[in-house]
Amino acid sequence: MNQSTSRDPDRLPRHTAIILDGNGRWAEARGLPRGEGHRAGADAVRRTVEAARRLSLQVVTLYAFSSDNWQRPRPEVTALFALLSSYLAREVGELAKNGIRLTVIGRRDRLPKPLVRAIEAAEAKTRPGRAMHLRIAVDYSARDAIAAAAGRLSPRSASPREDLARLLGAQDVDLLIRTGGEQRLSDFMLWEAAYAELVFLGVPWPDFAQADLEAALAEFARRGRRFGRIAAAV
Repeated sequence: MNQSTSRDPDRLPRHTAIILDGNGRWAEARGLPRGEGHRAGADAVRRTVEAARRLSLQVVTLYAFSSDNWQRPRPEVTALFALLSSYLAREVGELAKNGIRLTVIGRRDRLPKPLVRAIEAAEAKTRPGRAMHLRIAVDYSARDAIAAAAGRLSPRSASPREDLARLLGAQDVDLLIRTGGEQRLSDFMLWEAAYAELVFLGVPWPDFAQADLEAALAEFARRGRRFGRIAAAV
């Protein structure tokens, strides 16, 4: 992506969402335990957050652990939560220093209590950040989020679509990237991604680099977004 594109806010997505896929396959291809893939994936998170800030992205949501991931072997789930705790402990100071606000979306009632406390502390410490908003989805299901929001929606709502979006608490996704070669949404940001531009990459998440993010942003900038209208009306 050329420098002018990266600095033009009209050609950048306001909200970029990324499905972090391919950690386990990355490790297996190298004859390593799956946990090594998740560790390498945590390093990719750090690189991507730094790159996103350099590229002036406003909001970035990372899909770290879906509600369906509870079906994985217990040792793998435990290792994933340990990595998240380690990431928060190691990175929260740097996030705060760089003006990056961190929030975690998804259920918390099923997470280990020490992890919940670490999440709350990280959110509190980074709350003043205005340079970028980093959102991490943990124990997240878009279907569950939509169902929960619909349950809170007043039957007398005059604007049910707008009210439901407000209850979901997130702005629309402009660009959704999935690494690892698969081409599906996997219950991620289904409402918010209604008009998202989708970019599927073959690179596994541990190998994802700034060049891959720039390529996805360049692809986004090339696309014509009409939102159901003809081009002249956009």
